[in-house]
Amino acid sequence: MKLTPETRTNILSGIFVGSLIAANLIGLKIANFWIFQASVGILLFPILFLVTDIIEEVHGKKKAQELVFVGFISLTIVLIVTVIAVSMPHVSRSVLASEDLQGAYDIIFGRTIRIFVASIIAFLIAQFHDVWAFDFWKKKTKGKYLWLRNNLSTIVSQFLDTTIFMFIALYGVTLNSLFDPANSEYTVEYLFILIIPYWLVKVLFAILDTPFCYLGVRWLKGSEKNKKHVKSKPN
Repeated sequence: MKLTPETRTNILSGIFVGSLIAANLIGLKIANFWIFQASVGILLFPILFLVTDIIEEVHGKKKAQELVFVGFISLTIVLIVTVIAVSMPHVSRSVLASEDLQGAYDIIFGRTIRIFVASIIAFLIAQFHDVWAFDFWKKKTKGKYLWLRNNLSTIVSQFLDTTIFMFIALYGVTLNSLFDPANSEYTVEYLFILIIPYWLVKVLFAILDTPFCYLGVRWLKGSEKNKKHVKSKPN
């Protein structure tokens, strides 16, 4: 199947929305990444900034902002549905027949609600900043040095995303918290102990995905060139 420019853009948009929702659904699990421990959602968040930068480089600032707005609407819908699902009573013939399974479902998705709220706010602020910063550096560099504006915009935006999310999701959480039962309370000092390593890991991922930004832009720009070539052909 030949991919049209619209199809390629839609594929990237689907990857963006899918990664955004998946990161929030699986993000409660803390895994061991050999030399550090982090939420498994960290695997998907670099994709979000990568896709918006690719879209903005090819289609412009407005199109990237539209993509962020679509992501915001998608997350909001998932949040609303999650709240409704958790509030509805279980029935005996449910797959979650035992009270333990029902309780686990309500605990996991119930606590996900706060995570979703934190994620929505952090996502919106960080992504709009990323779009603005990418455009700012593109003008400053006169359209050159894609690697520079890709990383400069993403590094700051990732810090905003991590900090805002951590404070909304965890600040004031006390003993027996979902993330660290041994910690009595998530204070400002303790949150920054968590924020800095998370952010540095995201920075590393952002640097490593730079070649994919070039590949994505080339892939999408190629479709735009083909589109113009087709339009220029005489009837």
